[in-house]
Amino acid sequence: MTGSEHIVKAMDHELAHLDHVIAEMGGLAERQLEDAVEALVRGDFTLAKKVIAKDVEIDDLESEIAQFVVRFLARRQPMADDLRAIVAGLKIAANIERIGDYAKNIAKRTLVIEDPTQLQSARHAIARMAKVVQEMISGVLGAYIARDVAQAKDVLARDSEVDQLNTSLFRELLTYMMEDPRQISRCTHFLFMAKNLERMGDHATGIAEQVTFIVTGETPREERAKQDASSATVLDSSDSST
Repeated sequence: MTGSEHIVKAMDHELAHLDHVIAEMGGLAERQLEDAVEALVRGDFTLAKKVIAKDVEIDDLESEIAQFVVRFLARRQPMADDLRAIVAGLKIAANIERIGDYAKNIAKRTLVIEDPTQLQSARHAIARMAKVVQEMISGVLGAYIARDVAQAKDVLARDSEVDQLNTSLFRELLTYMMEDPRQISRCTHFLFMAKNLERMGDHATGIAEQVTFIVTGETPREERAKQDASSATVLDSSDSST
């Protein structure tokens, strides 16, 4: 084996290691989201505290990836495809870290909500929304490992579904608050949880865009149409009586 062949083989091995760590980090973020929502639905404070405590593991993996990228750039001075993979890997890790933070935020709100098992329909709406986001995260991680642009585009397309669910839940929670002001504090926490999930979906699409960049050298140019109308939603008195 020539010296150049040895270097190429070593670089391939190191890039495969990066893929492995990103997949590990993404899998942990998926589990964090699943556990955070389960803690909410069941009113399980022990599980919620576990989610909060485990967030540091995602942070540690992001730090490991950042250090790896710095070392790789210094030693290997990659070009073309390898350089794109390294740059995108750093951005993907940052997206996953934010997903983990949002899962932790859901767990934190579960701990402070007075009786989180109330507002059953809202809790189940959160769970439905979380299921879509989990599928997006799983799909985009698969797209990353397979370098599958078509699968990444499927994830991008699902973002509007998350936005629509968020808008629907926003209207429902506003109605609860208008009908019973005693629910305002509890509903506010649910509103923030839904927003956390909507942002997770955005980060999943951010990863999908990086997958496209790795494979093609370009990021999707068309602006994603946001379907989240919660910021423009206003209820009048007739809405609360339906």
